[in-house]
Amino acid sequence: MKFGVIIFPGSNCDHDAFWTIQHVAKQPVTFLWHESHDLENCDAIIVPGGFAFGDYLRTGAIAKFSPVMESTFASLYRCAWKMWRRPLRLPVPGGKC
Repeated sequence: MKFGVIIFPGSNCDHDAFWTIQHVAKQPVTFLWHESHDLENCDAIIVPGGFAFGDYLRTGAIAKFSPVMESTFASLYRCAWKMWRRPLRLPVPGGKC
């Protein structure tokens, strides 16, 4: 199983996640830059939590509109369709499904 760890400017824990997957889980892993659409054939995508310096660099806003997240959600929807033959419905914070 190949893992991908997404890197956003100002995020932290991405290198920790990479190291853990590589050295503890002993699985292939790659970094995925937030501006890329390519998921590099990863089977699992890690979205690191936490932002360095709070969210002053607006990492959360960058993440919301980044190409890698578009690709991640598109892959997630395709996978759900293959598994359950119906579209995936994700909860929307503050909204209705």
